[in-house]
Amino acid sequence: MTRASHSVRWLFTLLLAATLFARPAAAQTALRDAETEQFVDDIAKPLVEAAGLRPENVDFVLLNDDSINAFVAGGQVVYIHSGLIEEADHVGQLQAVIAHELGHIEGGHVVRMAGGAKSATGISLASLLLGVAAIAAGAGDAGMGIMMAGQQAALTKFLAFTRTQETSADMAGARYLSAAGVSGRGSLEFFKKLQNQEFRLNIPQEDSYWRTHPLSGERIASLSDIYQRDPAWDRPVDPLLNARFDRVKAKLIGYIDPKRAARDYPASDQSVPAHYARAYAYHRGAYPEQAMAEADTLVAADPTDPYFLELKGQILLESGHPDLAIAPLRRAVELAPEQTLISTTLAHALVSTEDATYYKEAEGLLRAAVHRDRENPFAWFQLGMIYDREGNEAGAALASAERFNLMGEHKLALASAQRAMAGTPEASPDWLRAQDIAMVSETAIKKDKDK
Repeated sequence: MTRASHSVRWLFTLLLAATLFARPAAAQTALRDAETEQFVDDIAKPLVEAAGLRPENVDFVLLNDDSINAFVAGGQVVYIHSGLIEEADHVGQLQAVIAHELGHIEGGHVVRMAGGAKSATGISLASLLLGVAAIAAGAGDAGMGIMMAGQQAALTKFLAFTRTQETSADMAGARYLSAAGVSGRGSLEFFKKLQNQEFRLNIPQEDSYWRTHPLSGERIASLSDIYQRDPAWDRPVDPLLNARFDRVKAKLIGYIDPKRAARDYPASDQSVPAHYARAYAYHRGAYPEQAMAEADTLVAADPTDPYFLELKGQILLESGHPDLAIAPLRRAVELAPEQTLISTTLAHALVSTEDATYYKEAEGLLRAAVHRDRENPFAWFQLGMIYDREGNEAGAALASAERFNLMGEHKLALASAQRAMAGTPEASPDWLRAQDIAMVSETAIKKDKDK
């Protein structure tokens, strides 16, 4: 296959990627954890503010993907792959990646991606028309040459456009780190990790002409002087934040990769992260007694840590003991009432006992949880179960509509919303909400049919 034909294939691959850029996480599983989400919000806040954005408007979503990556996909949402946290050595490296992604948001790069693709497509189509005209005139070889040259020009233009965006995000990220007083060492260390990966994959290091991103070596060279001149260059990593990072990383490894947890956190390691990793690894491996022993060790070390109590309650609940899970989960909610995921887990335990005397408490927890965090399908599912058991069919239908809407199940969301509207007073807040879901679902269904 010739270089030109490679160019044609890669051009359309890249343009397709740009077209789908708004929904790249659709096939990946989101991971939700109260401690991890709070940690990421906390380390990102000064960077978000440095970017001129409002922290409450920027969301971070953790995806179950072992690749070392993060990206933005429209709006003010940063998607972080679990592999990025697993492979980062300290919190500064994670902050550096977040700063870079915020640069994409502040620069409006996702919106501009469509313009870059359109420009490249224009070159491609123009060369196609000229080539066809030449072929029609009897100059077949010349016509093919025109088309292939045009496709190659379009590809190189698009690649140059994306490299410019990446460089812009690198520079913006450096500004945010500086404003937040975070050393750029983590950024350079992370790019060296990527560079080592490029070496292992035998990626040519001469230049980045055929790449969507600059080579990591090029990025290190352009950023080194900027970071080294910054007042924060010699500032050490915040030890408290890094301790929290170690906990989050350990529990993530334990949950996703129990075998690695056993290797990286052997029984001889009695640190908090090691107990965390082993607790999740044992729990995922269906060893409830060993998991509980690790959780009990953590709770004994700090009985006021809501996340340790949450872990203990989760193990008990998912091991078939919801009644025993209630006490530690209640205490966790008392210590961290703003953590809706913990409240949802407590409500789950209360509902799972099948004791109707707990339903009112569970309903209150869930209503408060979805008020603060509407994008929690499991909370809506639990709330729907309570409404159904109480005979509130319209409430159960609306909760199901909310859940299916979040899951992208548009036909089920529409059917549930219509049932909710039929059983709810017209123009009431619940009726209006059901109407909104129905309208959104109808539009989505129509778009799917048009495709």
